[in-house]
Amino acid sequence: MLDCGECVTVAPADVQSGVGHQVTTKLPIEVVQLSKGRYSVGGTPADCSRLALTEVAPDAEWVIAGVNQGANLGADVYTSGTVAAAREAALLGYRAIAVSQYVAKGLPLDWDAIAARVAPLLKRLIAGELSEGEYWNVNLPHTAIVSDYEVVSCLLDTRPLSIAYRREGERFVYRGEYHKRPRQAGRDVDICLGGRVAITRMVLDISANLTGC
Repeated sequence: MLDCGECVTVAPADVQSGVGHQVTTKLPIEVVQLSKGRYSVGGTPADCSRLALTEVAPDAEWVIAGVNQGANLGADVYTSGTVAAAREAALLGYRAIAVSQYVAKGLPLDWDAIAARVAPLLKRLIAGELSEGEYWNVNLPHTAIVSDYEVVSCLLDTRPLSIAYRREGERFVYRGEYHKRPRQAGRDVDICLGGRVAITRMVLDISANLTGC
């Protein structure tokens, strides 16, 4: 446990991997209270942040999205629902952290070990400072390929994913190999896939545009 105050969980009812910053505005969103402080949302991760911060827990001080099963590195931040939940919180003026767990090919995950290792890291980030329009993106290395979590502050990798498809008649099936994606030395992909924790301070594009005028 983080022991940082009361925790309220507002999470999607179904898997929402790869939905990016999609939000629901044309249809009703079902919200079911499963127990005290636990809510199931029939929407996207960004919907969850919106509902949590405007209806369920508007007095929240932090939004922690994740831990997601699968890394969200480099270009992934544009397609990630986990990062979108943190980004939406930042847009609404709240402090936020997105946390994702890299899954090495063919290796199992030890979620108890992940929880034990991520707790002190979250405490450290919560105790730190964030400027308006900033949020954290954290990517954890696979537990089976690292014995101790070395934490590295780094920038996003700017290279695109290796994208490939297999054609089956009139259909195309994605067959890109995530684990073989190119790496920029010292950037988040290189850090995380190399066995270290990658922490990136993210800045909302609209905040950067406003300050750059």
